Amino acid sequence: MSGFLASLDPRRVQWGAAWYAMHSRILRTKPVESMLEGTGATTAHGTKLAQVLTTVDLISLGVGSCVGTGMYVVSGLVAKEMAGPGVIVSFIIAAVASILSGVCYAEFGVRVPKTTGSAYTYSYVTVGEFVAFFIGWNLILEYLIGTAAGASALSSMFDSLTNHTISRWMVDSVGTLNGLGKGEQSYPDLLALVIAIVVTIIVALGVKNSVGFNNVLNVLNLAVWVFIMIAGFFFISGKHWAGGQFLPHGWSGVMQGAATCFYAFIGFDIIATTGEEAKNPNTSIPYAITASLVICLTAYVSVSMILTLMVPYYAIDTESPLMEMFVAHGFYAAKFVVAIGSVAGLTVSLLGSLFPMPRVIYAMAGDGLLFRFLAHVSSYTETPVVACIVSGFLAALLSLLVSLRDLIEMMSIGTLLAYTLVSVCVLLLRYQPESDIDGFVKFLSEEHTKKKEGILADCEKEVCSPMSEGEEFSGPATNTCGAKNLPSLGDNEMLIGKSDKSTYNVNHPNYGTVDMTTGIEADESENIYLIKLKKLIGPRYYTMRIQLGLPGKMDRPTAATGHTVTVCVLLLFILMFIFCSFIIFGSDYISEKSWWAILLVVLMVLLISALVFVILQQPENPKKLPYMAPCLPFVPAFAMLVNIYLMLKLSTITWIRFAVWCFVDQRKHIHHQLCIHHQE
Repeated sequence: MSGFLASLDPRRVQWGAAWYAMHSRILRTKPVESMLEGTGATTAHGTKLAQVLTTVDLISLGVGSCVGTGMYVVSGLVAKEMAGPGVIVSFIIAAVASILSGVCYAEFGVRVPKTTGSAYTYSYVTVGEFVAFFIGWNLILEYLIGTAAGASALSSMFDSLTNHTISRWMVDSVGTLNGLGKGEQSYPDLLALVIAIVVTIIVALGVKNSVGFNNVLNVLNLAVWVFIMIAGFFFISGKHWAGGQFLPHGWSGVMQGAATCFYAFIGFDIIATTGEEAKNPNTSIPYAITASLVICLTAYVSVSMILTLMVPYYAIDTESPLMEMFVAHGFYAAKFVVAIGSVAGLTVSLLGSLFPMPRVIYAMAGDGLLFRFLAHVSSYTETPVVACIVSGFLAALLSLLVSLRDLIEMMSIGTLLAYTLVSVCVLLLRYQPESDIDGFVKFLSEEHTKKKEGILADCEKEVCSPMSEGEEFSGPATNTCGAKNLPSLGDNEMLIGKSDKSTYNVNHPNYGTVDMTTGIEADESENIYLIKLKKLIGPRYYTMRIQLGLPGKMDRPTAATGHTVTVCVLLLFILMFIFCSFIIFGSDYISEKSWWAILLVVLMVLLISALVFVILQQPENPKKLPYMAPCLPFVPAFAMLVNIYLMLKLSTITWIRFAVWCFVDQRKHIHHQLCIHHQE
């Protein structure tokens, strides 16, 4: 013991070496290739997860995790208190903002397909271990609170349907707890505990069982939606939209409603946690994310139309709007049909919160950032059963003891932070030079460059050397050393033979740099947006590119341009944070048209635009993927702006709780790294 204490003597600790070791660890990135299929990455977790999920299954998971609360709660709340019938426009605006983050998630789902962990893994391969641990810890918080909130909401729904018989029995038989719940006293919610345990068992029994249960509930939800559309059609009246009632609070109410409606689309990131369990994640993940957002938008808009055409916006019941809108017209039987849909919607939302939580824990434990036993995968169920049990137990305990009215917003802040970071990661990766194996932080080393030069030299020697005696010419010369899969060196290089599509797959180190159908460099095939832009501008297109300093087709990113983009993205994040803070907290000065406030806003907008333009001037990585976020850098930059704005709209107490959670998180990670260094 005395020897251990002596080793901690400040005079004997080599602080420089310790700091360097910890610094290198917290900034290290995870190689993308280590997670691709066939590289043996799954051996770190033992048994592999079952690869059984189809595109339809992923769409069902995405829709189920979003549509429950959005359709049955948010639509009525926003319509009555914020936007009136303009809630339809609010949902459309929120959907566009969600799709901006969705396309960034979709690109990473293709870039790092065979993995769980969602934004945690994406940040690990891009930014580094420190940020990855930070995001993973907050994702766990998000899913934990979401699961507990879903169980509590479902318990309240059953209590409401039984005319509060359950709550009265709980208070009389079990008693109350001081300081918890809606008032000063509340009962321990045993029903929520049971609900959380049952859903945990379903998730732990296997992905097929949980997805099958999810699909059944979604079919039931779909049937109720069809019923609402058909039955509601007989009670609609256009007078509720006439006479300026469509936008009773103007466009400000619509925008305020859009900020609230955005939370109804939160949940599609569940799809990104299923990469290791999807049959074909390269195509399934981007299609499922896009389709789930479109389906949710369709459901929200159609239900909002029926709701605001059946009942005046000021008479909408905010607690259960869809049930009460039929009661207002005397159709009492419809109330119970909608109640069945509400129960199904809340249950599937609960499943959508619990399903990804053990997978994030599993990914972090497999990387050594949490206890290793949490990465155990059952050979019978092929699920991370230990992580499922632990996460379900914690969520059940939280739903039993704690009222979640003030904690609900913490679920949103974790998600919005993850969305922001994924957008940042897309910006960083697309402008970094191609690496050997370690992501964008480790650029092409000198040895790797020499190795490629050696391969090219060997290829030239073999192509130019005379054929040995006895060999007969049997057709055009073929490149036997694989140079056809190397990036083009320019116009002087001739590619010999056609691309071998059978051996050119996602595991190849140059995956994406060569077009698999033509055998030529992928950058030679222009995307549809660029073609339309050329047709629109005409011959002046190339002149404008030169005048604006935009990169040419053959320009490639270097370490210097990659560093420029990294600095610009960091400054962009800081400037957007300041800009959104001033827009929210200095709105009074802006509305009063104070000259300094207007000048400051204009100056920050110009600075943000300048940073985006500087990023636009840097050459992109030529690597092409089956799906890529369009219109860089504008789409990720706007997604960052929207997510930061919505984060800052949350309450002060939410930020305080979030800061405490993050402090515990980072203290734990730094202690973990120091312990590793001391052991070494």
